[in-house]
Amino acid sequence: MAERASDRLVRMLGMIAYLDRHAGVPVEEIAEQFGVSAAQVLQDIDTLWVTGTPGYFPHDLIDFDAASYEQGVVRLTESRGMTRPLRLGTREAVALLAALRALDAALRPALDEERALVLSSALAKLTAATGDAAAALDVRLGLDASPDVASALATALRTGRRLHLRYVDAADVATERDVDPLRLVTDDERSYLLAWCHLVDGERLFRVDRVLGARVLDVPVADHTVAPDAGEFQPGPEGELVTLHLRSQARWVAESTPVEEVRNLEDGSFEVDLRVVRPAWVRHLLLQVADDVLDVRPARVAAEVATAARVALEAYGPLAGED
Repeated sequence: MAERASDRLVRMLGMIAYLDRHAGVPVEEIAEQFGVSAAQVLQDIDTLWVTGTPGYFPHDLIDFDAASYEQGVVRLTESRGMTRPLRLGTREAVALLAALRALDAALRPALDEERALVLSSALAKLTAATGDAAAALDVRLGLDASPDVASALATALRTGRRLHLRYVDAADVATERDVDPLRLVTDDERSYLLAWCHLVDGERLFRVDRVLGARVLDVPVADHTVAPDAGEFQPGPEGELVTLHLRSQARWVAESTPVEEVRNLEDGSFEVDLRVVRPAWVRHLLLQVADDVLDVRPARVAAEVATAARVALEAYGPLAGED
């Protein structure tokens, strides 16, 4: 799955701080520290090597010892100030405080005592540091769920109880199932419940806004072993491999959609490989980026999307116009 540019940026900033504290680190050790491949570490170092502060002359760039690098060891020689503690401006502090208050309001019932204390401590310290600007801040974040569903999820997570869900998936198919809730997961747009689903005997992510009903059962959750990346949606190998050739304007697809591989082309366009479990999902995606689609493989998928688009236009009748 292609990683988001923001995730890579965070890792590379962390890499600079790590290398500043450790002189001469083998590539394999850096890879293990940051949970990526050795090849990815080399790509990150190559990118950092041409990164720096405005001016961007050789003396303005982050630098590494070339002789050590050729031997598979990374030694930072110039950080360009990237290891200094960052100072938050007022706007940045308010944005961070807003996020923490929203997290506190939405998820505190689901946090264990240790995490709740960490959150409270961070909130108190940041509120004090922000000063008068914090007093004017009022944030409320919902879980994109009805109050009854949100309350049931929080109660089940807090008390360690099983849930009975009525859930509708991306194909608009409703099912009922018992799940052992594990944790709530959020990204930039959605909230998810990571749970062990007894219907399929495996871990699953349930979009909270698709939960039609939730009832807490008088059954304690069982112990389940889940993968470290269980909070991320990753289609399995059973899905059909679909390749999209897109213009550069659709770059968001590679960063916000679970993809297996991204290939950048010389003309600025790119290709992405996706594993598609539900055809309706890829049809919806292609209709979103229709103006930037250059090619779709297999061709059958493109034909299905074209048919879906024509059916949608025909549904408008005379309003669609002759074109």
